[in-house]
Amino acid sequence: MNKSSFSTDDAFFEYIFHHYSDDVLRLVFTYVKKKDIAEDLVQEIFIKCYKNMDKFQEKSSIKTWIFSITINQCKDYLKSAYYKYIYLSDKISAIAKGGTKTPEELFMEEYGKHRLTTEILNLSLKYREVISLYYFQELKIKEIANVLAINENTVKSRLARAKELLKKNFEERGYKDGENFERASERISNQ
Repeated sequence: MNKSSFSTDDAFFEYIFHHYSDDVLRLVFTYVKKKDIAEDLVQEIFIKCYKNMDKFQEKSSIKTWIFSITINQCKDYLKSAYYKYIYLSDKISAIAKGGTKTPEELFMEEYGKHRLTTEILNLSLKYREVISLYYFQELKIKEIANVLAINENTVKSRLARAKELLKKNFEERGYKDGENFERASERISNQ
């Protein structure tokens, strides 16, 4: 599907929103780790998409274009003073409460089988983003390189390193020989 297939910009935007909003929300969540903030950022991202539709030149897929906007918006948010204030406030609150779990942590536990998701969210951003784009968003190596503005070989090495770290973390937590990691990573591919 390309932009010229639509009679109006509004029709194009409606298509984008309906087809990509869930993927964008999942991607944003891997960056910010808070559902309410992720939902707010998704709104900002789609506003930005709407305002910049005329700049979409179809040199890449719609999905790649939206994910580029999404990742840039997430990185801007993580650099913002607001995020740093919220992050510090959350840390102080957790210490003051004696280590009480945040709603996000309770959410992750409630949905039990999210051990792999939790491990992915604990990876550093550079590994988390390539894992998310490759497995969850099903982008090709070349598309990930375009979205992140990095070399394809860098994407490959980050993917390999992220898998190594995940496997190591699983084995350290009692999953011998990475057997459960392999099963869990297969589940990612099938989602």
